Amino acid sequence: MTKADIINQITLTTGLQKRDVAVVIESFMETVKDSLLERRENVYLRGFGSFVVKHRAAKTARNIQKNTTIKVDAHDIPCYKPAKSFLEQMKSGK
Repeated sequence: MTKADIINQITLTTGLQKRDVAVVIESFMETVKDSLLERRENVYLRGFGSFVVKHRAAKTARNIQKNTTIKVDAHDIPCYKPAKSFLEQMKSGK
């Protein structure tokens, strides 16, 4: 499902205008990104899941094609962790 599909589905469900729904979806995504990137705050959506920032330590990796080692610096990555209730629904097939 793409962002356009989500906008269309919400438009059909709520009866709101497409452009209004698109603005809300874009604003939501920007707010989540801003929280993770700028403020380093996790985002918790009860019943859906959490968007969290995880720290990856520096490590040494291998380039198999050139048979060399490279250093990967420490960095942060965004992760999504589904809520328990969401996972249970997925497992039960509902």
